[in-house]
Amino acid sequence: MTTQLTTLPNGLRIVTERMPGLASASIGIWLTAGGRHERPEQNGIAHFLEHMAFKGTARRSALQIAEEIEDVGGYINAYTSREMTAYYARVLEADVPLALDVISDIVLNPAFDPKEIETERHVILQEIGQALDTPDDIIFDWLQEAAFPDQALGRTILGPAERVSAFGRADLTDFVGEHYGPDQMILSAAGAVDHAAIVREAEALFGHLKPVGRRMLQPARWSGGERRETKDLEQVHFALGFQGPGVRDVDFFTAQVYTTALGGGMSSRLFQKIREERGLCYSIYAQSGSYDDTGMITIYAGTSAEEIADLSGLTIDEMKRAAEDMTEAEIARARAQMKAGLLMGLESPSGRAERMARHIAIWGRVQSAEETTAEIEAVGRSAVLDFAERLVGGATTALALYGPVGGAPALDALRGRLAA
Repeated sequence: MTTQLTTLPNGLRIVTERMPGLASASIGIWLTAGGRHERPEQNGIAHFLEHMAFKGTARRSALQIAEEIEDVGGYINAYTSREMTAYYARVLEADVPLALDVISDIVLNPAFDPKEIETERHVILQEIGQALDTPDDIIFDWLQEAAFPDQALGRTILGPAERVSAFGRADLTDFVGEHYGPDQMILSAAGAVDHAAIVREAEALFGHLKPVGRRMLQPARWSGGERRETKDLEQVHFALGFQGPGVRDVDFFTAQVYTTALGGGMSSRLFQKIREERGLCYSIYAQSGSYDDTGMITIYAGTSAEEIADLSGLTIDEMKRAAEDMTEAEIARARAQMKAGLLMGLESPSGRAERMARHIAIWGRVQSAEETTAEIEAVGRSAVLDFAERLVGGATTALALYGPVGGAPALDALRGRLAA
């Protein structure tokens, strides 16, 4: 399987990979525009726009968009992240041209009917309310805000209800005009696809567009801080954050190996010590997330009000201990988990298409699976221990708590325990 990349004169990048033996394909448009590209007064508009793409175009009603894809047994969806927005579909090989036509239509020709704007506004306000009622979801937005206060990277993707309530048609068209240019788009397709045919179709659909130019991101400023929200819940939801590497950082894979060994599965240190040995929680895990110029190491757990002090203290102690004696066997197991996850994900055309789009956005090329697994395999014990030591010794910690938080230690107390 070989990736092929073509860039049109207007900047649209088209990347494909044919996967022999498959009868279906995943195809979509990934835009390098997400929540982080919004100005303060636009917070939530990228996500609102994603919703509106499915509410009708100049050529199709909302029902027709759904019917045309589902009539051929396919599905269509979208998502908004802090740095990207994606519109994609999965269809059989013969229906790839149809899927590309529908996706191009919803991206380039949204109707923004005022009545549909009001309907979808209500849907998004319900989504915001649902997030607030989902503690193990909203806690990560609050941790992000605590870590990156007063900046685009710290704001929520959904946006605040008061902003969403005020958006109008002009706000949507302004964001499209600023960011939905061909030079900010990546057309990615994997599975039963023909590169030359997709390039021809893309030229017809997107070739007339003019570039909009790349908008500079507001540089990330890690601050670290605390947010605790008291609510009568069954559990305290606890999220601890540390500044991590960005997507191009030399520590990118080291951070992933470290967090996998620390809290990435049932055999990890946090799971074994805090759940299996002490029974302090049902769920606990660690993960590494990366952005263009920064990242975050996150540890999450939910526990009772009576046990939050023990859980948070043990979490700090395990992080300190990991910086001293994490074994080669633990690190090898983490590398194996990561490689298996990568290779299993590449068996899906949807996973492969998304990976290609992200690689093009980051590096301008697609890293082969062999290259990626080699980088994972190159992460040794000394690198992991060095990273772990720097994490507990120099990072400014962020903390978010939600629920009956009265017995939870303050951020300064956790920082003190880290430094002790």
